[in-house]
Amino acid sequence: MPSQRPPRPALTASAVALTLALTACSQSGGGDSGGEPPIGAVPVLLESRTLAFPLASYAADARQRGILAEAQDVLIDQCMQRYGFRYPLRRKAGAVGKGDEGRRYGLSDAAEAARYGYTNLEVNSTPKPPEKQEASMGPNEKLVLYGLEADPSKPVPMTQEESEKSDVATTVVGGQKVPAGGCLRESFLKLYAPSKDAVDIMVPQNFGFEGYSRSQEDSRVRKAIKAWSDCMGKHGYTVDSPMDSQKQLGLNDTNLGSPQAIATAKLDVDCKKQTNLVGIWYTVETAYQKRLIEQNAETLDRAKKQLDERMRLAASLIAAGS
Repeated sequence: MPSQRPPRPALTASAVALTLALTACSQSGGGDSGGEPPIGAVPVLLESRTLAFPLASYAADARQRGILAEAQDVLIDQCMQRYGFRYPLRRKAGAVGKGDEGRRYGLSDAAEAARYGYTNLEVNSTPKPPEKQEASMGPNEKLVLYGLEADPSKPVPMTQEESEKSDVATTVVGGQKVPAGGCLRESFLKLYAPSKDAVDIMVPQNFGFEGYSRSQEDSRVRKAIKAWSDCMGKHGYTVDSPMDSQKQLGLNDTNLGSPQAIATAKLDVDCKKQTNLVGIWYTVETAYQKRLIEQNAETLDRAKKQLDERMRLAASLIAAGS
């Protein structure tokens, strides 16, 4: 790979022209569900870590996920106590990181690129969950925690409401019925699927995946990626995907932070800035998300209401269990 000095950070005239052209095309296009949605004005953006998306309010964020994990462990402990055991591996909601979208459109943090190259600090700093001390658990304790091994030919209850009425994959310990999946599954159902009207917690996230996938194929995003690729090509690098650039550049876990990788990462981010790749892609993806919200308003409204209820329940569980 050649060693090149990155060009001066600036939004070039060609990038401005591309952005204006995309805006004009989107305003003249239709808003039908089968075509590319209009996007309006395109902001100039680079850092993606703190971008806010329309679907975000329908799913738990990092802070809420920490609270829910702690609340679920309270429920596991409450369940275990019914059989004379305790659950010692309770998690505590930790500090919230910088954001979830740091590499959504590839590396885009100029300071991070200049210092660490392509090294993903978020992945490398993620703490490992504590290992379960199963060796010290007796057979009944394990049975209460995990439940019986389910017969794949018999569907297990999918809600807490169903579980309380079902004997599928249940057993008895100390004279009490152990629910299907044990206390682990009971805690999940109580928190995320208490009744048949519960919206699967993956629904908002799946809509997010759909919006992202559609944005990748959008002609305006493809033009922006091509402009970024051309920028990299002018400096001797053959890459066509900002999400796969480090692999295409021949980098791996052993040299992501090498001097050469740092120089290339700086150029990568600078080309994103020159072409406004992040601003264009974010605007297009946001438009797809808004359309999905309009098309699935009833389901998502229920998901939002249930998330609010879930967070209130989690707060009460944590307060009672502390």
